[in-house]
Amino acid sequence: MCGRYYVDTGADDPEIRRIIDEVNEKYQNTPQLAEMKTGEIFPADTAAVLTGVQPVLMKWGFSRFDLKDRIINARAETLREKPMFQKLFERNRCLVPASWYFEWEKAGGVKRKYAIGAGKTIYLAGLYRLEQTQGVPVYVIITKPAAENIAFIHDRMPAVIGEDLRERWLGGGKIDPAELFENAVEMRFRLADPVA
Repeated sequence: MCGRYYVDTGADDPEIRRIIDEVNEKYQNTPQLAEMKTGEIFPADTAAVLTGVQPVLMKWGFSRFDLKDRIINARAETLREKPMFQKLFERNRCLVPASWYFEWEKAGGVKRKYAIGAGKTIYLAGLYRLEQTQGVPVYVIITKPAAENIAFIHDRMPAVIGEDLRERWLGGGKIDPAELFENAVEMRFRLADPVA
């Protein structure tokens, strides 16, 4: 699962800085830009997302049919089976840039919050669609079973797209969902805030 991630604009990360600068320029003086979040990103927040040539703003989470909650994740194992994701997997892929994502370990009634990343910008695989009720497209983050070194924290993690697959992912090239299970990016973790 991926329920929160972080976009660190204060760090010396040229990739994050370039993405945010491009979004600021593209959406200058618009209500959409006023909605953009950086720092800790929560479901229903508007954030920078890559769909091809230039970053765009999107809101995290598909509306559910009952409008009670949002669908924020899609399991890699069932992308081709679930009607909600089948066609999107073929033509509406995106990458969600992040400095790291958060996951919580639950042990003996205690929750520990971990920041998980690679020491540089990571790109989380996502799918997007348009919804009439939203002013910007909406996205979900694709998840897969957790890498062995972080499985003790949580049994799922976002599918992180390595540099070798990014162009094909965004360009609509043929991709087997099994390719999302490969760990092209080595993930590291550190204890974050005590509980949040």
